Amino acid sequence: MNAPTDAPTDAKLDAKTDAKTKAQCMRKPSLPIIPLSRDDLPVGATQLARFMIGKYLVHDVPEGRMSGRIVETEAYPVGDSTSHAFIGRRPHNGSMFLAPGYAYVRLTYGLSYMLNMSAEAEDVGAGILIRAIEPLEGLPLMEARRPGVPLRDLARGPGRLTVALGIGQSFDGRDLCTGRDLWIGVIETGDVPVGVTTRIGLSREMHRPLRFFEPGSAFVSGPRKLLVAPHADLGDGPQI
Repeated sequence: MNAPTDAPTDAKLDAKTDAKTKAQCMRKPSLPIIPLSRDDLPVGATQLARFMIGKYLVHDVPEGRMSGRIVETEAYPVGDSTSHAFIGRRPHNGSMFLAPGYAYVRLTYGLSYMLNMSAEAEDVGAGILIRAIEPLEGLPLMEARRPGVPLRDLARGPGRLTVALGIGQSFDGRDLCTGRDLWIGVIETGDVPVGVTTRIGLSREMHRPLRFFEPGSAFVSGPRKLLVAPHADLGDGPQI
């Protein structure tokens, strides 16, 4: 079956994205990124995963600042059998049982670090996975970590994201609400359009609409069929 004429190829997307957005990604935000406090965060994985779309992930390093707009997340709520918290609290997953807003970093398949964030009340295990960002500040620093990679692919996917931003196991348990080092923040206020689909790469609980993303963003990861949401969510998100 021929692809729809309005579905661009990866090569066209790369060229278009690099040509039109590289200058924008290299400039500083027109407004300062304001750190999010714990009180700003909704409690619950589904709610937090949706809330974080359009927010900012910042890593301040000695060489400068790297930041990006969060364009894709996944929720792993209480009782989800695919969640690392499903087995209960263990030494390796303790960060998932902290109050909302702490980093949970885990090496997956011995290959890639994944940046997650705790999402429930303290001692309740749940989290969200930050899957992709649109690079904003510190593009040369990210490119040095991922040389020769198109702008669109610098942080498009959770493993690529951690490499580009220099995030490893030492960040596990880091408080992301301090406004220091590795932190989350906001520029815009109000609701932003959010697409909702099933999650990527799972063999269980595949039917659950727990992946959230910015519709139309070229920086979202995953199969092309999941770049178009079956519905857009402008409210509190699906109740799972």
